[in-house]
Amino acid sequence: MARQKGIIKLKGTIGDITFYKTQDGHLAREKGGVEASRIKNDPAFQRTRENGAEFGRAGKAGKTLRTAMRALLINSADGRMVSRLTQAMVKVIQADLVNQRGLRNVIDGEAELLAGFEFNIRGKLGTSLYAPFVGAIDRPQGKITMDMDPFVPTNMIAAPSGTTHYKVISAGAEVDFEAEDFLVASAETAILPWDATLTAAVNHVHNVTAASTKPLFLALGIEFYQEVNGQMYSLKNGAYNPLAIVQVSGV
Repeated sequence: MARQKGIIKLKGTIGDITFYKTQDGHLAREKGGVEASRIKNDPAFQRTRENGAEFGRAGKAGKTLRTAMRALLINSADGRMVSRLTQAMVKVIQADLVNQRGLRNVIDGEAELLAGFEFNIRGKLGTSLYAPFVGAIDRPQGKITMDMDPFVPTNMIAAPSGTTHYKVISAGAEVDFEAEDFLVASAETAILPWDATLTAAVNHVHNVTAASTKPLFLALGIEFYQEVNGQMYSLKNGAYNPLAIVQVSGV
């Protein structure tokens, strides 16, 4: 692809050149590629079909997980989160050692590879929250928990400029990737001042199906606020709110 320069930016197709706009600016590329019917039927494109099938499966799995976490993601996701999560799901599927290429899936893959996934690359949990916490997944009891000892906010939370308050959020999810269904429970603290006062302990318990046979996830995040004339406003529309998957239990 080529980057468009100059005052006038084009959109659309002229001859064999397509002009379009992305997050990286105004780009241009030459039309081309193989006909869809050939990719679908030609034996030479067997690997392409297999890759396409698994990529599509990864996309659906990513959408299911995003939907499960939607309540937290509304204020805690960057513009490229969808594509990044799809790529992470591809790696999960590629770790499937049971099925043949093209038939590999999330269930037989390694869902644990999603641990540490950051939903907001502009505000990572790993560089925002330094307070120790313990995440645990009790599959037999159907409980997903997050415990955090008391801490001093200004010491243990690296907040963006303008922050006056914050809250800790978490969610436990049981995800059925095959049926594209889920069970999710979320919890949050009150909106607390970002100051040098020692907090109370934070204990979140999320209930899912006892003895579930589905992948289980624990997500943890922070939402930042700014107080103006007694009203709380999401800081910069949540642009720097971190949210990450911190614990995973595969099948």
